[in-house]
Amino acid sequence: MPNQQKKVIFCMAGVLSFVCALGVVTALGTPLWIKATFLCKTGALLVNASGQELDKFMGEMQYGLFHGAGVRQCGLGARPFRFSFFPDLLKVIPVSIHVNVLLFSVILVVVTMVGTAFFMYNAFGKPFETLHGPPGLYLLSFISGSCGCLVMILFASELKIHHLSEKIANYKKGTYAYKTQSEKYSTSFWVVFICFFVHFLNGLLIRLAGFQFPFAKSKDTETTNVAADLMY
Repeated sequence: MPNQQKKVIFCMAGVLSFVCALGVVTALGTPLWIKATFLCKTGALLVNASGQELDKFMGEMQYGLFHGAGVRQCGLGARPFRFSFFPDLLKVIPVSIHVNVLLFSVILVVVTMVGTAFFMYNAFGKPFETLHGPPGLYLLSFISGSCGCLVMILFASELKIHHLSEKIANYKKGTYAYKTQSEKYSTSFWVVFICFFVHFLNGLLIRLAGFQFPFAKSKDTETTNVAADLMY
């Protein structure tokens, strides 16, 4: 492939990586990961509410990795509330999982920015055939994609297995019990998913530029070495 086309491909991959890094940074600071609705179970049972009457006992909330807000309803009107994961909810959430979500998100941003620099270096510089060359780009794309995948898996496990929304709704509400009715991933979560897909796409762009996948290249090299040994 001509050098000009390679430059265009590497520039495209670099721009995509840079946009992903900015997207993840924005996603980290916004409370747009989950939108959930929950029912005031205690109040609904007290008045034996059913049908449309349950709407008076339905609350909702929206939150991210650091903070969130919502509205509780238990038959007495809407009561807005706000919360922070640090330090308010440390006693009720799975702290280790939540911290790992934050950790891998930060690693995702850092490695993606490094990948952006390497893509541009491969486009306009004279890269080495090690970390700065195509093998390094494959490695960085793989690490970034893996971090994005881990962020989604860990956050989904925190949400579904550990019932994060329900714990938040019931925080310091000993008199009333709240039950989660629905949960859906919001904008920030899908930003991470798109970034995961982009890193997979970057791997295909490197291959499109004419560079073999690392495992394919190592196999060819091994075959050549064996053939050379047999000749001697």
